[in-house]
Amino acid sequence: MNGTILAVFFVAMLAIGGYSAMKIKGPASYFVADRSGGSLLISGSLLATILGGSSTIGLAGLGYQKGLVGAWWLLVGSAGLLLLAFWLARKIREYAVYTLPEILEKQYGGKTTRVSASVVIAAAWLGIIAGQIIAAGKILSTLWPGHLEGFMALAAAVFVVYTILGGQYSILRTDSVQSVIIFSGILLALFLGMSAAGGWESLTSNVPATFLDFPTSQAFGAQDLLMFLLFVGAAYLVGPDMYSRILCARTPAVARRSLIATAAVLIPAAFALTLTGMAARVLLPGIPPESAFPALVMKVVPAGLNGLILAALLAAVMSSADTCLLTTGTIVTADILQPLCGKRLEERTLLRLSRISVAVLGVLSLLLALKMKGVITTLLLGYTVYSGGLIVPVILGFYSRRLKLNPFGVMTALIGGGGASLFLKLGNHSDLLLLTFPLSAFLLFAGSLGYRLFVSRFEGDRWSFREVED
Repeated sequence: MNGTILAVFFVAMLAIGGYSAMKIKGPASYFVADRSGGSLLISGSLLATILGGSSTIGLAGLGYQKGLVGAWWLLVGSAGLLLLAFWLARKIREYAVYTLPEILEKQYGGKTTRVSASVVIAAAWLGIIAGQIIAAGKILSTLWPGHLEGFMALAAAVFVVYTILGGQYSILRTDSVQSVIIFSGILLALFLGMSAAGGWESLTSNVPATFLDFPTSQAFGAQDLLMFLLFVGAAYLVGPDMYSRILCARTPAVARRSLIATAAVLIPAAFALTLTGMAARVLLPGIPPESAFPALVMKVVPAGLNGLILAALLAAVMSSADTCLLTTGTIVTADILQPLCGKRLEERTLLRLSRISVAVLGVLSLLLALKMKGVITTLLLGYTVYSGGLIVPVILGFYSRRLKLNPFGVMTALIGGGGASLFLKLGNHSDLLLLTFPLSAFLLFAGSLGYRLFVSRFEGDRWSFREVED
C-alpha cells in the first residue's frame, strides 16, 4: 500500500512537469513563469520550498535533541521573510530580472560582479540541494531499510526530471500541490504523536527539563541563536530561492503579500515540527535524531495513512530541492555561461543550456549527498558559505551609489567572506564565524576604496570593473 501511494505521488509530479513543459515558450517562461504568479501560487510555492528537508527531517531532529529551542530554525526564517517583505521585496521585483546575480550587476555594474557572485551561489547551493536529497533518502529508507543510497538517487531523478521539463511553471504548480500535502501531513503527525505520547502533561514529564526552556536553553545559548539569525535567517532575507519567487510574482504588491502570509504560517509550523520531534523522543528513545519524524510516523500512524504522511514529507523535501536546483541552474546558465560567451545567446540555445545545467547540477548534488549523509550538517555548510560571502554585498548593494561601492569591492568581499566562512566551518571554528560579517563589510569598503584610489587609472576595456555613477 505504501509503495503504491509513493509511486502515485512520483508519477503525479512527473505528469505535472510534462504538462507544464507545454507552457515553456522561452527563457522568461522557464526562469520566472512569465512573471504571472498570483498571491496564492507564490505563497504556496514559498511555503513548500521552505518546509523542505531542513524543516521536517532536520527540525524534528532538533526537537528530538534540544527541545523547544529547535523551533528557531524556522522562526528565524519567518523573521527574515518579514524583513524581506517590508524592506526589499518591492525593490527586488522592480528590477524585472531573472536572478540575484543580475541584481548585483545592476547594483554595482560589471559582468565580473555577476559571474563571481554566481560561482559562490552555485557552490553553496549544491550543498543545500544535497541536504534535501539526503532527507528524501532517509524518508524512503524508513519504509524499506538498507537502501539509503538507492532511494537518494530515485528521489533526485524524479525532481530533476520534472524540473528539466517544466522549469518554473512546473515548480510553482508542484509546490502549490505539495504545500497542501505537507501541512496536512505535519498536523496529522503532530496530533497522533502527541496522543501516543500521552498528551502535553505526559510529554513534558518524560523529556529532560531543559527541553521546555525557551528562547534559549542549556543546549542552545544566545550565541547559537545569533548564529541561526545571521547564517540561516539572513539566507531568507538574501536568498536566491526567495528572490526567484519574488521575481515570478505578477506585481510587487503580490510579492509582499505572499511573503507576509508565508512568514505567518511558518510560526505554528515551527512549533508543530519541534513538538513532533519531542514526542518521538518519548516514544522512540535512542534512534538517530534525523530519523525522528519518519520513525514516529511508522510507529503511531495506521498502515496506509503512514504512506500518505511519508509522501507529505517527501513532498516537503522535493519542493525545496526543485526550487534550489532550478535557481542554481538558471544562475549557472544566465549569469556564468552567457556572460562568458561574450555575446547574447539565442533564446533556444539559452533554454537548452538551462536544461543541461539543471541535469548536471542534479548529478553533482547527488554525489555530494552520497558523501555527506547528514541533513543539518550539509545545509549549514551551504548556508555558511553563502551568508559569509553574499549577505553584506547584496544588502549594501541597494545603497551602492550613496556608499561609493564598486565591483572590485564586491569581488573582494565575496572571496574573502565566503572563503573565510568555509575555512572556519571545515576547521570546526564555528565560534569565530560571526567575524565573517564584519570581515565581509570591511573587504567590501576597503576593496572599493582601493580600486578608486589605485586601480581605476589603469582600467582598460578588458576589465568589467566600472564604478556606478550617481
